[in-house]
Amino acid sequence: MGKLFEKFPDPLARLIVVVLALAVVGVVVVVLIPRPMKDVEMQWADAVKREQARPVKYAGFRACAECHDKLYETKKKGYHRDLSCETCHGPAKGHTADPEKVKPVIPVARTFCPQCHAYNPSRPRSFPQINPVAHNPLKACASCHNPHDPKPPTTPKECSACHGEIARMKAVSHHVQLECTTCHDAPRRHKVSPRAVAPSKPQTREFCGKCHGKDATDKLAKNAPKIDLAEHGEKYVCWQCHYPHSPEVEQ
Repeated sequence: MGKLFEKFPDPLARLIVVVLALAVVGVVVVVLIPRPMKDVEMQWADAVKREQARPVKYAGFRACAECHDKLYETKKKGYHRDLSCETCHGPAKGHTADPEKVKPVIPVARTFCPQCHAYNPSRPRSFPQINPVAHNPLKACASCHNPHDPKPPTTPKECSACHGEIARMKAVSHHVQLECTTCHDAPRRHKVSPRAVAPSKPQTREFCGKCHGKDATDKLAKNAPKIDLAEHGEKYVCWQCHYPHSPEVEQ
């Protein structure tokens, strides 16, 4: 552009060149570009027509509930209540039109459920996750879990069954000898409905002070680092600065 303007040293000539260039661009936009590429409402209308022309594949969960009311009521009360039936069973419009001829998909492959439940560090820690290679290998998931009301066949006996990442971190920390229940009170219902009933966690500085206070007498405190609660950390609860499962690391 700079070299182009060097050919037009006069400011008025430069202005004329710019105006002409804009006029050419305007003509191209108005005349040469088709209206459908410029009109948003026309684009929306075309998109609606295109989608409406597609064959209907999904029936919706209400159609499933009309015939499978007992299964639907069971699912509605379980952990899969927010999943549409067709998430697992596939498009069911054909099945609702001819139930005898068209059957819904029943996912029995071992690889199906791990799409959601295989361990993934980006998922919430409270979300049920397993290692498909180690967890009941070769067995179909539905052989142990009712997919419409998925619960573990047996209540986990250890915290690490669900909190594996925390357990692995704690195993190499100074708190390795402490039982989880030393610091947490886990109600029995937490083992069955972990997201509905949460375990407790220390809410006062004095709790950690039982081991780490300079005057601590607890038998667990023999070799624990000691601090003066009156001066150290001011008003903050200890775990606001020290991650308790690996307390040597400060947040």
